Amino acid sequence: MTTDHAPDAETAPEQAPPASWVAAGRGYAWLLLIAGGFGLAASITLTLEKIRVLENPNYVPSCNINPIISCGSVMRTWQASAFGFPNSLIGLGAFAVVVTVGVVALTGARLPRWFWLGLQAGTLFGIGMVSWLIGQTLYSIGAVCPYCMVVWVSTIPLFWYTAVHNLRTGVIPVSEGVRNRLASLTGFYWLVPAACYLIIALLVLNRFWYYWHTLL
Repeated sequence: MTTDHAPDAETAPEQAPPASWVAAGRGYAWLLLIAGGFGLAASITLTLEKIRVLENPNYVPSCNINPIISCGSVMRTWQASAFGFPNSLIGLGAFAVVVTVGVVALTGARLPRWFWLGLQAGTLFGIGMVSWLIGQTLYSIGAVCPYCMVVWVSTIPLFWYTAVHNLRTGVIPVSEGVRNRLASLTGFYWLVPAACYLIIALLVLNRFWYYWHTLL
């Protein structure tokens, strides 16, 4: 006589992830890993330089190149600690998460919708913070931090391509027509980050032209 019994843990088939769980494309996963890695490296360097400045007020940071390109000038402003602690500490945590997500995404793992929405919220905060810091750098502080610019360059594509990923996969609900239009523009996504970089470069050139033209 046979008896019915539930399969044990070793023989039970794996349960498929819910349909709402989404995997990242390989290109997007590499972007998370590489852009996150550059942002993390810049954040680590900024944090170490800030510690040295706090230990020795006379310390000259390695990224002090000229009166305009100068991390030291930026580090000593209140904008560099907008929340009461160095902004670079936010970068340490945020970019470490992005790098981890990139590694996980490269394995092909599917992640829940709420996770991708959380990443979208994080990159939205990041692009908002970067936009504010760009304005403060150009029109209040009057100096540019090279390592900060690495963070800017990293954050812009992270926000943009996360939005594209979430729109195309339905994480952010849009009509089928919008998704199809996004799919048809696949080869042109790079134009948005490129335009942002060009605008920033022109703003920096214009704001500090009084100095740049002396180098010509």
